[in-house]
Amino acid sequence: MSFIRQADPSASCAESPYIHKLGPPGSVFPAQRFASGKELLHHLPQPYKAEGYRQSDFNRTAAHVFQNSFYNTDSHVESHFNEATCSPAISNVSQQNSQSLSDNQTSDLEVEFDEDEMRLKLQELEHALLDDGDEIFSDLSGIIDDEWNDNMKNNDWTNTMKNIMSPDSPKESSPESSLCCPDSNNGETRGPKQLLFDCAEAISEYSVDEAQSIIAELRQKVAIQGDPSQRIAAYLVEGLAATIQSSGKGIYRALRCKEAPTLYQLSAMQILFEICPCFRLGFMAANYAILEACKGEEVVHIIDFGINQGSQYITLIQFLRNNSNKPRLLRITGVDDPESVHMAVGGLKVVGQRLEKLAEDCEVPFEFRAVASNIEDVTPGMLDCRPGEALIVNFAFLLHHLPDESVSMVNERDQLLRMVKGLRPKLVTLVEQDANTNTTPFLARFREVYDYYSALFDSLDATLPRESPDRMNVERQCLAREIVNILACEGSDRVERYEVAGKWRARMAMAGFVPSPFNSNVINGIKSLLKSYCDRYRFEKVHDGLHFGWGDKTLVVSSAWQ
Repeated sequence: MSFIRQADPSASCAESPYIHKLGPPGSVFPAQRFASGKELLHHLPQPYKAEGYRQSDFNRTAAHVFQNSFYNTDSHVESHFNEATCSPAISNVSQQNSQSLSDNQTSDLEVEFDEDEMRLKLQELEHALLDDGDEIFSDLSGIIDDEWNDNMKNNDWTNTMKNIMSPDSPKESSPESSLCCPDSNNGETRGPKQLLFDCAEAISEYSVDEAQSIIAELRQKVAIQGDPSQRIAAYLVEGLAATIQSSGKGIYRALRCKEAPTLYQLSAMQILFEICPCFRLGFMAANYAILEACKGEEVVHIIDFGINQGSQYITLIQFLRNNSNKPRLLRITGVDDPESVHMAVGGLKVVGQRLEKLAEDCEVPFEFRAVASNIEDVTPGMLDCRPGEALIVNFAFLLHHLPDESVSMVNERDQLLRMVKGLRPKLVTLVEQDANTNTTPFLARFREVYDYYSALFDSLDATLPRESPDRMNVERQCLAREIVNILACEGSDRVERYEVAGKWRARMAMAGFVPSPFNSNVINGIKSLLKSYCDRYRFEKVHDGLHFGWGDKTLVVSSAWQ
């Protein structure tokens, strides 16, 4: 029996609000997402409201602010822009050919080094350059003794998968309990939060029996259908269990985050981008930086290394509709691995066909090109850059997946940035999570995961009801997947390697980029839109970047570079 479910059966096409009624490439392109088929949404997702989608429920004042900052348009386009672009449901979306070190070595020079020692030196150098406050010592969680595996062989990773995915999991029906964190040494009963941290500490000290005992206790106290603190605790438990079982790699591959269940439905990742304002507004900021760069250009070429289902460009194309200042030609090049490019559901070629049809309906001259290549193998010649065009490169939630100097001597993350700089783009947009899960050792990484995802789970409570099938699928397929990878994987298997804004600034600067500040109209417009949401969502400008968060925790940062 498989424990993997791509979508909750209760979230049928007739019930889910996240339906791409885009139609096959050869059909008329109505671009609806209501199952009723009665409302045309102009190719744009509507904001999620528990009681239904009503565009009039949201503040549209910011539309005029944004509109005036870019183009002078007629009343028809202004009305269209208000409806399609400035809703809190702004559409969204949200790697370079490398050489081995040995290829650069000459016959008269031989370098001998210990790999662990070299990695430690690299971490020390990173600490000195980037000043991220990381402790410089080896990550103990990456070393799992053979003796552990012998003890764990009867506790297969499918048990963890069952706890994450099964609708009959006992955690779903267990009573909610407080996540208070009393002092574990004062004799009082430990709450789930304290147990989580005690378990993480036990794992970091190789106290396997103690960690297993705590996990068993936690599984009786937390619920994936409880309040946000219960839900995050439930998934953290499984992340800790996967760490002990060395099963994180298998779980990460099994959970489906980017794959759409059907041709007309959004993937779990795209639903997350739809329902969380921090992600949505992060995409909005990148889009407006791109629109600003389009001014006065005849041909605009956007290269996107993480286009997903292309939702970010739906808004961009719609805004250019009937606009006298639009470029003579808009080109988009999407890069994805060969398998994803040719997928029948949600593949890059399907995304391109949808955008082409949308551009045709909006009378925007448009070309789409899919590059089937792993990011690390991309070369400038594959991107078809042409003289005279304004080149824009978009990195939306992509760069943190690339290994850096702490993982490989090749450092694909910085190599890609240097290659892009060599293309001489007019603008580079960067949207990333703001967390430190890259080089931090296990225990500090667990604390970072707890703080970041607690805020994210809490924020979803202001957007979707707890019993929502869409929310459950987002949490299971996306957030649980990321948590397991961050906690239970090491080396090249750990691909969710977030960095804080300061590190990204340093990387961009070392690659030769300088900040391109957002203009005041964009900032004021985003502030106006934020008023339509719960007052715990926050926004601030820091070092020319725009920070979006929940409470006192920043979740997403958008920035633009030249």
